[in-house]
Amino acid sequence: MDRSKRRFSWGARCYVMGVLNVTPDSFSGDGLGTAEGLIGRVVDRAAGFVAAGADILDVGGESTRPGSDPVSVAEELERVVPAIAALAERFPDTVLSVDTSKAPVAAAALDAGAGWVNDVWALEADPQMAPLVAARGVPVVLMHNRSRPKAVESDPRVGSQYVGVRYRHLMEDVAAELARLADDAVAAGIDRGRIILDPGIGFGKTVAQNMALLNHLDRLKPLGYPLLIGPSRKSFIGRVLDLGPGERDEGTAACVAIGIARGADIIRVHDVKGAARVAKMVDAIIRSPADGAGGEGGTAA
Repeated sequence: MDRSKRRFSWGARCYVMGVLNVTPDSFSGDGLGTAEGLIGRVVDRAAGFVAAGADILDVGGESTRPGSDPVSVAEELERVVPAIAALAERFPDTVLSVDTSKAPVAAAALDAGAGWVNDVWALEADPQMAPLVAARGVPVVLMHNRSRPKAVESDPRVGSQYVGVRYRHLMEDVAAELARLADDAVAAGIDRGRIILDPGIGFGKTVAQNMALLNHLDRLKPLGYPLLIGPSRKSFIGRVLDLGPGERDEGTAACVAIGIARGADIIRVHDVKGAARVAKMVDAIIRSPADGAGGEGGTAA
């Protein structure tokens, strides 16, 4: 299978992207490390994700945790490429995505079997990224990101978060900036039909702004692109519930449910099993006809 050309029926259901952090310092506590046995751990976790319903596996070798240190191209390549090669061999029918903002890493990952590029800086961190994506003809996720890497607020209980920035009007500003990012990608030669937009939950937004993004996600639908959301285990959930990263799956499930109801086409999550079940249930509810026809039938519960 050419992983870049798998057909997704946007609007028919929500798709699930499972997060595979090939790092020692993931904010969510699920980093697979970089030590001996890494490939086995990656494949084992991916197998669980695929069995639980993951449509896409997203492999990243550099943490975007607030306050994290940057990783060199060489180190990111060493982490990501063997993992993707192993996944490509083991899961030939599953779409693989590389989570990177570096063109050399994206190129090597695509050569190793990845089919998508997921860039948290929306092709703006590396001037070679847009030409690469255009030349390869692969789908790309463009994320809205106003975060400043070292502008971080820390809390010993719930962890760090990026300092929020001021918006004139949150949804209008995010929509306008995403539209510009998409237009820039098209101008660089990227097929409009291969662009996916991510509003960047957790990146340069306050707790209230993150919740507003989820609650009003439908205001981004007129842009005409599939929408990906990544609320999974993020610090705004911890601040609302007063919980650490390892206890945020129920909060994530609530975000996933609201996000799908508001129009999310892809959810990016750490707990694939739970989130896939939530997605399947929400899809069944929001796509049910008003007359109650169809479904499994039977007596009232």
